[in-house]
Amino acid sequence: MMMGDHVKATRNSHHDEEPLSPAARFFHAPRFNVYIIAIMGCKTRINPDVVKAGLEQTLVKHPRFSSKMVVDGNKYCKNQKWTRTKVNLEDHIIVPELDPNIDFPDRFVEDYVSNVTRTPLDLSKPLWELHILNIKTSDAEAVGVFRIHHSMGDGASLVSLLLACTRKTSDPEALPSVPVRKRAGSTFNSWDGFWWFFLAIWLFLRLIWNTFVDVLLFVATILFLNDTKTPIKGAPGVELNVKKFVHRTVSLDDIKLVKNAMNTTVNDVVVGITQAGLSRYLNRRYSGEEQKDGRVKQSNSNIPKGIRLRTAILVNLRKSAGIQDMADMMAKGSKIRGGNVIGYLFLPFTIALQDDPLDYVRKAKAIIDRKKLSLEPIFTSTSLGLVFRTFGTKVTTAIMRRALSNITMAISGMIGPQEEISFYGHPIAYLAPTVYGGPSSLVVHFQSYVNKMTISLSADPSVIPDPHELCNNIEESLKLVRDAALNKGLIKLQDVV
Repeated sequence: MMMGDHVKATRNSHHDEEPLSPAARFFHAPRFNVYIIAIMGCKTRINPDVVKAGLEQTLVKHPRFSSKMVVDGNKYCKNQKWTRTKVNLEDHIIVPELDPNIDFPDRFVEDYVSNVTRTPLDLSKPLWELHILNIKTSDAEAVGVFRIHHSMGDGASLVSLLLACTRKTSDPEALPSVPVRKRAGSTFNSWDGFWWFFLAIWLFLRLIWNTFVDVLLFVATILFLNDTKTPIKGAPGVELNVKKFVHRTVSLDDIKLVKNAMNTTVNDVVVGITQAGLSRYLNRRYSGEEQKDGRVKQSNSNIPKGIRLRTAILVNLRKSAGIQDMADMMAKGSKIRGGNVIGYLFLPFTIALQDDPLDYVRKAKAIIDRKKLSLEPIFTSTSLGLVFRTFGTKVTTAIMRRALSNITMAISGMIGPQEEISFYGHPIAYLAPTVYGGPSSLVVHFQSYVNKMTISLSADPSVIPDPHELCNNIEESLKLVRDAALNKGLIKLQDVV
């Protein structure tokens, strides 16, 4: 080989390799092996050959979906890198033969997904797979189940990537359109310079104070601050248990009605109804518990006072590539930054039965507004990165696993397409993504799609044996909040119709 050829080969070798980011290594650590599950209901039967042909032209061209993870050396989590490889779609597309007349198809799909998660993905191949279940359920004619290792990217980028593989049903050549969060406009334009300066100083002081408090609480959570032991808090080792995945679809229009009536955000409303649903669920669970004298509690509210229950929220600190960027990258081979650049924040929930259902949304708005004036996610990301560079993955993972084990659950949400889309010609009925593998017995995810919102639960059945009942409680809470806003005259009748 000539010298020029050797240099060229070396450059190609480096081009086909990329080291794992600290967060990616974090998601591969023992007892923190985290996966993303994206369940996709379709309105027609899924043609596997059509899907394979589509994936060959799109998803397989993404570097992460055509790379395997390679570990050099024997030391813990050292020299991990992504290495490009040839993708054999037969290894990644699973199409089991199913009886179309099977009893209880919804339960079958739930059990199937749970059983899939019992086996880790093969590290000798790219870390993703798609299961095609051509079985009619209560809300779809067929179901596709993506399983993707979280080390391949954060939830926002991976969902954007999957959406880039879809097209509008009304226009098979057009990509989906996803609404962009708009910043609230300033209401201080008429203020003179003095008051604007005073407000800026006040907000800066609040930012510093809130960050200081949140940092102390984060450190305290790592060291000793544990959530109250409730019926939904998992015991140590919960990350090793097989999870059950259920979902429920509610009206996004109802959520927006409440949002507009209370001058809040969609996030405020979904956090509010989640608090309300958990309160109703825990009230029922506590009502069945025996007191020390053997009697069963009987009262309107069985929830102990002063419950500390917190949820983790992963915050993407890097602007995610849009659907068009993802589509261009797969079509033209253009480069975009991937991977995980995330921070954590811990959101306290108010667990109690409220006389006014709207109080759940008000309390959610208050705590979310406070968290917006805090640098907690940036601190957690920066500090964990520093620990990683100083002590390595093992120590970093132990710290974060302890922090997440001391809180109760996780919650996340994604904005979906505004119009109906199809996956390689198969119209989609719903999208229900979630995660598993972390030290939480419960993960709640909200995914919007057209005029619907899908609530997905990843639950440990040994802790939450009836996740469908929890879905019922969240759905009922939305109705109660909506009715309360209507009865108080906050929602106009013409807006309901």
